[in-house]
Amino acid sequence: MERNISQLTVLFQPPFWVGIAERWSQDGYQAARVVFGAEPTDAQLYQWLQREWSRLPFGPVLPETAPRPAAANPKRMQREAAKATQPKGLGSKAQEALARQREAVGLDRQARRAAQKRQTQEERFRLRQEKKREKRRGH
Repeated sequence: MERNISQLTVLFQPPFWVGIAERWSQDGYQAARVVFGAEPTDAQLYQWLQREWSRLPFGPVLPETAPRPAAANPKRMQREAAKATQPKGLGSKAQEALARQREAVGLDRQARRAAQKRQTQEERFRLRQEKKREKRRGH
């Protein structure tokens, strides 16, 4: 049976507190970025997760398998917990996924802008042609 794994990392990226949401499913890996603003408390994070997790704008699915849970060595788990509480940057996978998402949004915006520009040019051309025809009629 395949498991779905999710993870939320909250970190400070001046001037805001940011959350990086990651999830691994049967399809692959996805990431999303959320800006919190002020530092959220644990209770606020829990409430936010209950309300907003299903509405997060996760990026495209990257083909990657979920991390396997290691054997439960208590000393190792203690070290990892201490390491997790230390401030660190974004994971490279999360950065890559967010970069791809930003790129996709940018390309979509660029395509919409190009289509709108083409439409306005065609409209201007049509109006010029119409004006030219009116002048030729002598009205």
